Order: sequence, then C-alpha cells, then structure tokens
Amino acid sequence: MKRSVKIHTPQQIEQARAAGHAAAQVLAMIAPHVQPGMTTEQLDNLCHDFIVNELKVIPANIGYQGYTRTTCTSVNHVVCHGIPSTKTLKKGDIINIDIGIIKEGWYGDTSRMYFVGEPSVRARRLVDITYQAMAAGIHRVKPGATLGDIGAAIQRVAEGAGFSVVREYCGHGVGQIYHDEPQVLHYGTPGEGLVLQPGMIFTIEPMINAGKAGTSVLSDGWTVVTKDRSLSAQWEHTVAVTENGFDLLTPWPDGTGDYPTI
Repeated sequence: MKRSVKIHTPQQIEQARAAGHAAAQVLAMIAPHVQPGMTTEQLDNLCHDFIVNELKVIPANIGYQGYTRTTCTSVNHVVCHGIPSTKTLKKGDIINIDIGIIKEGWYGDTSRMYFVGEPSVRARRLVDITYQAMAAGIHRVKPGATLGDIGAAIQRVAEGAGFSVVREYCGHGVGQIYHDEPQVLHYGTPGEGLVLQPGMIFTIEPMINAGKAGTSVLSDGWTVVTKDRSLSAQWEHTVAVTENGFDLLTPWPDGTGDYPTI
C-alpha cells in the first residue's frame, strides 16, 4: 500500500529543521579534510566521530538496509551510494558526501559536492550546473505548484547545459521516516504530478551526468556508476513547503561560498 504524503505541523517542521541543521554541520566540518591523499574511509570515520561525539545524534545510514557506513562517498563517475573505502583521493577528483542523521526521532538528510584540489574545467562546470539545477527545482516549491514543476525546472537547467538527468534515483519525503512519500523526480512536465501543500517535507537531490543518463549498480549491490563512465555530480537539500513558498531545512552553517544563496 502506498503511503500518503504527510502534512507536518509548524512544531514538527522545527524538529525536522533541527535534524537538518545537524546533518548540514557534518558537511561543513568535513570540508577542510577533503584533500589529496585522504581516503574516503578516513572521511567517513571523521564524520562518524563528529556525529556521535560532538553532535550526540545517531548516524542514520549504519544498518539501513544492511549498509555498514556513516556516509555515502561518491567519487567522479560514481552517481550515488559509493561505499567509503581505502581508495585514496587524488588531485582533480570530485566527490559527493551524503549524510543522514537522526535527532530525537527526526531524520536530517543532505549532501554536498567537494573538489579535491583543482578540478578540470568540465568537472567544475558539471558541479556548478548541478547546483544551479537543484536551486531551480527548490525555487519552484510553493503551495499549488506540482512535483512536475520541480522536475521540469531541474531538467531544463541540466539538459540546457548539455548534461543528462539520472532517472533511476530521486528525492523523497523525509521526517520521522528516512525515505517516505512523495518520490521527487528530477525530470518532468510542468503542471503534472502531486500538488504541493504547506507542511510537506522532502528532499531535492538531482544527480546529473556529464555524459549519458544511463547508470548501473556494481557487484557490491550499492555503488551506482554512470554506464559510460562519465563524471556525475549531485547536491541535496531538504525543504519544507510553507504558506507562500519554501523553507530550506539544511542550510550550510559555513555559508555558500562561491555558490549562490538559495
């Protein structure tokens, strides 16, 4: 049976915000550690210790459907769900770090892209366009808009730049359940799909490929890669629908730096 989309009270949104802020703190903490010579396992351990010892909240990913790590670390042509390992980061790599935490029963879910040293021009452009695509989707969020409006806005930015939108993975409702309704596709047709209402909470997390949209899953059962081994980028924020627009529940505590504020 399909779950209905939850409408949250203002008090519940504040609880979701506290969880979102905690998750965003982890991504700010790890930023200076993303350096050539670091392994993704070392980054994962730093995130784990910060979540448990500093924030005193629960890593949401450990044990989730059998997953054993705190973060997903997706490097270069890895689209999502990369498992931290002893593989060493090198100059020019791009990496997405995806965090999930539980604070007082509420899930915080967010991810960011990082450059390892100086990226190639194409890699930087892919990461920038993916951020712009996410932002375009977020700015469509308001009561009466549809999920199709969000997907279409993301698709327009990504494909307009010559890139492609991954189809198999999407954003999702989040709150007291990690992955809930609705499913938020990152492509679509304006005016189609679920009509947004105040109190809905969900993630917007487009995965954009430099090459073709096709993906495959490696034999570990988790790691998703581009079929053509082209670079892939992803950003993720959690948003709540408000009476007149959206509320970003996972803002970066360290500021957006070179990226436009959403």
